Amino acid sequence: MSAATAADVSLLVFRAGLGIVFLAHGWNHVFGGGKIAGTARWFESLGMRPGIVHAWFATLTELGAGAMLVLGLATPLACAGVVGTMVVALVTNHLKNGFFIFRPGEGYEYVLTLTLAAVGLAGVGAGTWSLDHAVGWFQPPGWWGLGAAVVLGVGGAIGLLAIFWRPRRDTA
Repeated sequence: MSAATAADVSLLVFRAGLGIVFLAHGWNHVFGGGKIAGTARWFESLGMRPGIVHAWFATLTELGAGAMLVLGLATPLACAGVVGTMVVALVTNHLKNGFFIFRPGEGYEYVLTLTLAAVGLAGVGAGTWSLDHAVGWFQPPGWWGLGAAVVLGVGGAIGLLAIFWRPRRDTA
C-alpha cells in the first residue's frame, strides 16, 4: 500500500464532509422537527405535490447519496443525487430570495455551493481511500463522471419539477 498523499486525504475529507451534510439533512427529515409529516407539509407549501411522496423521495435520496459519498461508492451517481436534490431546492425555495443565505427566506448561496461541490467531486472521483477505488469503479471518472452528475442530476430535477411542481400563483 502506498503512502497517503495530500490529495487522498483531501478527497476523503471533502467527500465525507459532503456526505455527512446530506446524511444529516435526510436524518433530520425523518427524526427532527416536524419529521416526515412536517417535511411533507413544507414540500406541499412549496408546490411539490404530493408532499408526502416528495418528502420521502428527497429524504431517501439524501440518506442514500450521503452514505454513498461517505463510503466513496458509485461517487458520480451519488453526486447526481446531490445535484438533483439541490437543484430542486434552488428552484422551489431559494432562487427567489437572492444569493445570500442570511437574507429573509434564505438565498441560494448554500444550495449552489453544495451543487457545485458535487459536480466537482463527480469529475475528480472519490480518491484512493474509497470503495470505488477498492473495486475499480469510476477510476478516474473524468468527463464521464462529471457528465453523469450534471445530466442525471439536472435532468432528474427538471423532470421532477415539470411533472410535480405546482406553485401557488398570487392573483393580487
